[in-house]
Amino acid sequence: MVTKSLTASSTAGVTAGAGANRRRTYTAHASTHDMTITAAESDFAARFGLSPGQICGRALSDLLQAGPPTRLRDRVAELSEGRAGWFTERVTGRHAGGRAFAADLTAIAVTGAAGTAGLVLLLHPLGEVDVPRPRELTLSALDARMLEGVAVGASTVQLAARLYLSRQGVEYRVGLLLRRFDAPNRPALVARAHALGLFAPGQWPPQVLPDLVE
Repeated sequence: MVTKSLTASSTAGVTAGAGANRRRTYTAHASTHDMTITAAESDFAARFGLSPGQICGRALSDLLQAGPPTRLRDRVAELSEGRAGWFTERVTGRHAGGRAFAADLTAIAVTGAAGTAGLVLLLHPLGEVDVPRPRELTLSALDARMLEGVAVGASTVQLAARLYLSRQGVEYRVGLLLRRFDAPNRPALVARAHALGLFAPGQWPPQVLPDLVE
């Protein structure tokens, strides 16, 4: 059984932050190992257009962005390594329907006998925001379908059959995407697409956001 343990100083800091903000708090739990959601209340999941069952297993970095793509990962690493007990970051989340919202995210380390065992996440929504998409991130309909296929692990032959292209045509289009997003291989291309927020959060199979498709 996991035992929740906070230092007196970190508890005081989190309490002070929560007291200053009387908005509704949505709660979830996450793993420090791979930053995936392990449990969530229904209202937390609903902020992303998902059910509690659908959001479990989703990567926190795919659901929320905080400045540079590595920002949340670095802050979680501080908790995992015991260098901090909690943190609060201003983040941007995206509903499965494409709407974006701003929020304050507080992550609190949960410790057990073996050290940090997980995170408690407190999400304080601030309201919807307009997040303009850079023109260079828009994709043609064909490239969007190609990227979605690569993201589910479809082979060149499967992509060719699905998109009515030759195998050489698939390799050419994938090659263009690799160069465009400076990715050395297909897994790196998918990781880069997630980091740039090209996919709707919590969707399987992955779907490129409609407002990014020309």
